[in-house]
Amino acid sequence: MGVLQYNFSMKALLWVLVVFVQIREHKGCLEEERIGLLQLKSFLMSNPYTSSDHLLRSWEEDDSKSDCCSWERVMCNSTTGHVIELSLDNLKLSLGNPYYVTLETVAELWSLNVSLLEPFKELRSLDLSLNAIKGWIVDEGLGKFSSLRNLESLNLGHNFFANLSILQSLGAITSLKTLNLTWNGLDGYFPAQALVGLRNLNTLDISNNGFNGTLPNQGFERLAVLKNLETLILDENYFDDSILPSLSRLTSLTTLSLANNQDLGRQGNEEDWESLSRLENLEILDLSLNFLNQSILQSLAAIKSLKNLNLAGNKLAGSLPINDLANFSKLEILDISGNLFTGSVSPSIRELFSLKALSLSSNELNGTLPTREFCTLNKLEELDLSGNGFEGILPPCINNMTSLRFLDVSENHFEGDISSYVVASQTSLEYIDFSYNQFEGLLSLSLFANHSKLEVIRFFNENKKLEIETENPAGWVPLFQLKVLQMTNCSLNKLASNIPTFLLNQHELEVIDLSYNKLNGSFPNWLLENNTRLKGLDLRDNFFVGHLHFQLQQHTYISRMDVSNNHMEGKLQENIGKMCPNLIYLILSHNSFEGNLPSSIGDMTILETLDLSFNEFSGEIPRELARNWSRITSLNLGYNSFHGEILLEQLKLTSTSDLSGNQFTSILPMLNSTYSYLSYLDISHNDISSTIPKGLGNIADLKTLLMANNSFYGQIPCELSHATVTLDLSHNLFTGSLPVCLNLPELEHLYLQGNKFTGSIPEVLFNSSSLLTLDMRDNSFSGSISIEIKQLQDLKVLLLSGNRFTGIIPNQLCLLKMISIMDLSKNAFSGTIPQCFNNIYFGKIGATHFDYFIRDGGFLNLHRIPYTYKGLLEKSVKIYREFIYFDGEVEIEFVTKYRSLSYKGSVLALMSGLDLSCNNLTGGIPLELGQISSIIALNLSYNQLDGTIPKTFSHLSLLESLDLSHNTLSGEIPSELIDLNFLAVFNVAHNNLSGKVPDMKAQFGTFEKSIYEGNLFLCGPPLDKSCTKVIKSDPRPTQSSNASDRKWYEVDPLVFYTSFSVSYIIFFFSVVSLLYINPYWLQRCYNFMEDLIYSCYYFAFDTSKRLSNCLLN
Repeated sequence: MGVLQYNFSMKALLWVLVVFVQIREHKGCLEEERIGLLQLKSFLMSNPYTSSDHLLRSWEEDDSKSDCCSWERVMCNSTTGHVIELSLDNLKLSLGNPYYVTLETVAELWSLNVSLLEPFKELRSLDLSLNAIKGWIVDEGLGKFSSLRNLESLNLGHNFFANLSILQSLGAITSLKTLNLTWNGLDGYFPAQALVGLRNLNTLDISNNGFNGTLPNQGFERLAVLKNLETLILDENYFDDSILPSLSRLTSLTTLSLANNQDLGRQGNEEDWESLSRLENLEILDLSLNFLNQSILQSLAAIKSLKNLNLAGNKLAGSLPINDLANFSKLEILDISGNLFTGSVSPSIRELFSLKALSLSSNELNGTLPTREFCTLNKLEELDLSGNGFEGILPPCINNMTSLRFLDVSENHFEGDISSYVVASQTSLEYIDFSYNQFEGLLSLSLFANHSKLEVIRFFNENKKLEIETENPAGWVPLFQLKVLQMTNCSLNKLASNIPTFLLNQHELEVIDLSYNKLNGSFPNWLLENNTRLKGLDLRDNFFVGHLHFQLQQHTYISRMDVSNNHMEGKLQENIGKMCPNLIYLILSHNSFEGNLPSSIGDMTILETLDLSFNEFSGEIPRELARNWSRITSLNLGYNSFHGEILLEQLKLTSTSDLSGNQFTSILPMLNSTYSYLSYLDISHNDISSTIPKGLGNIADLKTLLMANNSFYGQIPCELSHATVTLDLSHNLFTGSLPVCLNLPELEHLYLQGNKFTGSIPEVLFNSSSLLTLDMRDNSFSGSISIEIKQLQDLKVLLLSGNRFTGIIPNQLCLLKMISIMDLSKNAFSGTIPQCFNNIYFGKIGATHFDYFIRDGGFLNLHRIPYTYKGLLEKSVKIYREFIYFDGEVEIEFVTKYRSLSYKGSVLALMSGLDLSCNNLTGGIPLELGQISSIIALNLSYNQLDGTIPKTFSHLSLLESLDLSHNTLSGEIPSELIDLNFLAVFNVAHNNLSGKVPDMKAQFGTFEKSIYEGNLFLCGPPLDKSCTKVIKSDPRPTQSSNASDRKWYEVDPLVFYTSFSVSYIIFFFSVVSLLYINPYWLQRCYNFMEDLIYSCYYFAFDTSKRLSNCLLN
């Protein structure tokens, strides 16, 4: 016994000595491995993709005293000094936000030299994800991995190892426990046989690839030999139900994820789903984002061990299947969000009393929550009811759920006093979101002061009845350290309007959104200084003043910053790009920033969106600005005072660029437009005076080109035919006729207004069958409208006014049924108005496609903020709004109500009108025009129209403006027009109308007499001429009534004949009396009568004699 004790003591002593010696001798990493790390860095620096100044800065070759175990991305064994972990993920960006490889970076793919990893014999974990690796160097490939006999975790995700042979090579690393191959472009049948040698494998992730099944007898059942395999992630592939039986053989699985497989569930084979009941150890099953139906719930209920079930995003419909879900006896986590469930929550919800996490988010549920039954869920730790139509008050028992950590009731119709849902004693909360409800009252944020675990507070408000106060009591200090604070449009600190002072004590914030709160004071630069890991800052639409200034500290985590619509001023600091090198979105628009644009903005190498519009910036755009930009997609420098040249070469990587409203004087084309991504370019409202550069039309992806309000001259180059959405050349100095080569088959909007174009409309333009807007106003186009215009079947706006068009208006225009606005005024059209105009809809069908921003990138969706609450339910923090930085709405001008008004966007969609004024049209007004019931404005003035005003105009119930002045219309004004309740402008001046004007009722009571001038036979108020005649009262009521109804110009026949007879008799006797009194006049009268008789006799005699002679001859 003593000998044994002695031997044991000696062995223990030896072990202690060995450890002591190793500790004494270990002064850092092993020299061999240090050299290996430096060689690895040298290789990476030689690679164009990963080479950069910030790559592995701490890996210093010159400093021999530097301990490589303290280098970034390196972890060593604290005892032996061996490197055991290398985190070489995302080398493109060593700090800040993940850089996800996309197809745009295919040209940057590179090969890995695996032999450089051989020195690290004790390596346990290797992460090479997010690096655009496409493979390995020949003879230095993945086979070298087999020398890493201790490697347990290997992450190759988010690369392009698209060759399935990689699996065969990885199968030789028998020590692996975790293998991640997500996002690698692997496709085809999954070769499970290649991995059967990984007997220690615990976790396998092959998600986000293109696998579509397995070969017979080579399916997942071959992995049944991997007795340690517990987690299998197959998300976002193309697997279908056929793989389920083979998966059921993997009885060691505890986690199985089959999310977002596009064919899973379509077959609906219940036997395949029932086979999963063999997975007796399965606790977590993710079937989200598939095409499942509720019938599989009964099959899945046979998996007795299941604790976590995710059925989100499966388009499941009907009422909540509470009874089926109650069969899962051990279920603790249930996610059925993003489906189509309807109706209210049944009282049977009490059957799910064992739940710890429940998500009903983003369904179509409504009604009130069953308070009593809901309160039985007292084990809940996480509850997500967001994105439904729930109403009423929240169950009061929520305040008694002492384990509740996560509560999201946003986007519902809950109501009540907001302060009643916040209990100071309930300190378990970590995440709370009350956004977009009908809550009201005053909430003092100090109620959360003792919630030490609180990380996320979100209040987005729209109802104006909610106020949030942060300064009562003054000087309170919270116990929490927030990660996310979003309080938008909450009347924050309504009285003082100051930024919350408790933020001075917050140092872990990652997202801050205090937009739309009318806060004032100096811009809080200290928010960035205090929160070094801040990723998103949104302070737009407030009243902050002062400068945007960063201290010496570099802010490498900030990726999104929006301080637009404030009152900030001053110059941007010269090194702003170096202070915030990882910004993705920078929005400074609608402020008063001034000075030159710092060239260091070009150091923001992953910048995607830059909006500096509506400021006072000046100077030229630095030529080096875009030199380092590789991700820029949207650039808005509009409405500043920039001048000089526009260098299109700087814009070739952007998809949308707005340089409008500046003082640029010239434009230089791209050196090589073949590789340009530019699809939206706005250079309107500048001082450019030149011809259009031909290279501009060679940009293959250019869809929208806006060049209005410059001084471009010459002719339009044929190369502009590439435009497929909008071409705006209005208000320039272009001359000549449109080129016959200008073929625009996919163009939607064409603006040529205000130039000096001549000639007729070329036939090729009528091939633009997608055209929605055609604006050719105020030019010198001539000739007639071709009947081929009928090909523009989708046309909604046709504006041809202010030209020299002649001829008749062709009936083919009536075939353009989709037109809402037609303006043919100020031309020389003749003939009659087509009777078929009533076939045109003129707004009967709402205008569509009236947003001409680029359909594949003209707007910016900034809804994601890189913060995810990781609890039992993962919840990504999102901003609900979309940001549109390029004004992509169609805008037109149309004269109505005597004013030229601008219509755009949704307002334009509601507008309809027809203007034929100032032409030479003749004939009557077609009765059919009165059938265009949806028209809002009708102008037929300054023509030669005759006839009467159609009574059918009374059917134009939406009409707001009717101008028939300066024609030759006659007859009465139909009294039925009084029924036009929206008529704001009416004019019939300078016609030949007669009769009584409509009574001064409804809208006609607002019109002045000037609208009737030039019609001499009109009478009645508001005119000075009265229509009534004073007649003695007649005892007979009928006659009295008739007399009052007579018009002034009507004459009584009896009165007429009586007065005529009396006048004749008086005249006769007056003449006889005069002749009797004066004999001289009487004698002259007799002589005149005698001469008249002789003259008549001789005239008759001579005439008869000549006639007889003619007959005899």
